[in-house]
Amino acid sequence: MQRDQRDDRPGGKGKPQRESRYGEGIRNPRARQRALCIASGRDEVDLAELRELLRTAGVAVAGEMIQARDAPDANSYFGSGKLEELKQEAKRCNANVIACDDELTPRQERNLEQAVGMSVVDRTEIILDIFAGHARSAEGKLQVELAQLEYNLSRMRGLWTHLERLGAGIGTRGPGESQIETDRRLARDRITALRRRLAGVRNSRETQRRERERKSIATAALAGYTNAGKSSLLNAMTGSEVTVRDRLFETLDPTTRTMEVDGRDVLVTDTVGFIRKLPHQLVDAFASTLEEALSAELVLHVVDASMEEDDLGEMITAVDDVLAEVGVVEQDSQLVLNKIDLVDAERLQELRYRHPEALLVSAVTGEGLDELRATIAQRLAARLVPVSLLVPYSRGELLDTLHRQAAELTREDRPDGVLVSAKLRRPLAERLSEFAVDGATATV
Repeated sequence: MQRDQRDDRPGGKGKPQRESRYGEGIRNPRARQRALCIASGRDEVDLAELRELLRTAGVAVAGEMIQARDAPDANSYFGSGKLEELKQEAKRCNANVIACDDELTPRQERNLEQAVGMSVVDRTEIILDIFAGHARSAEGKLQVELAQLEYNLSRMRGLWTHLERLGAGIGTRGPGESQIETDRRLARDRITALRRRLAGVRNSRETQRRERERKSIATAALAGYTNAGKSSLLNAMTGSEVTVRDRLFETLDPTTRTMEVDGRDVLVTDTVGFIRKLPHQLVDAFASTLEEALSAELVLHVVDASMEEDDLGEMITAVDDVLAEVGVVEQDSQLVLNKIDLVDAERLQELRYRHPEALLVSAVTGEGLDELRATIAQRLAARLVPVSLLVPYSRGELLDTLHRQAAELTREDRPDGVLVSAKLRRPLAERLSEFAVDGATATV
């Protein structure tokens, strides 16, 4: 079976195609391809996550094959003896695509295709395909296209010449330049252009963050494994109606909503979900999205409590690793075990014993949400600094801000202004330091 041209390539005016490269994918489940899942490793290998990725991409799983070895073969992923067995197994289960749980090198992918006579896709390609189908905003589409281009750059074999020629015209191709070299040069040009546009988006997002800081609005970010129920939790806490579906990477674009905690507004942002062995191209491309967690005062690490304990531990570690990679290491964080409505009483008791620091909640039933709100209020209040300010009557807007954002506020009307004692977020305390009296403002 000849490999089709990649449907996830950027087409048209440099925009990624939205059709799944696996037939009609989730748009038409009846057209799904049948995949034989493969993996290599000495330790026990669990392909449950790969099966879930394929389900999200609209691909039926026909079977599995795992080769026990210390490291995958550098040339063909599987050893030569296992390749013939793989070919026979693919025929037996009527598979028409091989799905690998690791990221393949271009040589491994090419040799595997030649050995089994059918299309081979790796974990990264499947995830990129899912992202291409779920991206909604302009920023999300740019991020996905950048990740796809960087992934495909080393895999170009002259299959595609459709990239928009940013420098098209006479003289753009040098003497003797081959088509593949032209494609690579065009891809690099497009990557440069995308990075430039994403840098502009990042600057805009930074401006929005600075504005939030100026208005002194507290921030919290929902981070966690994909499909852990972050969007459902956002809806339950804020009353929003973010789209929720039982599939991986349903939310790619950060969504921010406002909730009230102890009379003060708190901005809660739902970030893109993580996954084990998240491709580095996606970490780089979605850096600006993940920076929402970096700038948040409190990170709510959401985990699916209905998973087995071993899987739950792996999920927590995977998310911690990605957060550390983007620099979220010093932020205050709170572990939140969601979906407790799906576990029995015995498992619930075990979760309390194994994760005493965690909050157990259900976004569906609302159980534990009051405790979560109280914890958010307590954690954010702990970051406030005490101040004593004398605000002139002419600055009434500052008094409004203090009443909306301050905690433990008391006021005394005096002839020369309003004497306010309160606890404020550090940025607001610094901004109002000119009104501090009697040295009562905490060191800021």
